[in-house]
Amino acid sequence: MRNLASPRARWRSGNAMAAHDGLPPPLRAWATQAALPWSAASLRKLWHRALRETGCPDAALARLSAAERATLRREAAQVWGLDYPQ
Repeated sequence: MRNLASPRARWRSGNAMAAHDGLPPPLRAWATQAALPWSAASLRKLWHRALRETGCPDAALARLSAAERATLRREAAQVWGLDYPQ
């Protein structure tokens, strides 16, 4: 029986595999090597913004990698403390 008190999460709606398959090939390849479980919607948004600002797919991918590194740094500090990995 479904818990009626909690609404279904938005991120569960739709077909995640179809959304991933709809990403541009360079972005889809980057996502397969990503350390974090990015949603296709998040990747598409970041990709379009980076392409608009840089005009270069390679530079856009570099921005995605930088965003992922920053997220990992921030989350590591929250999970393991500011001294991690020392």
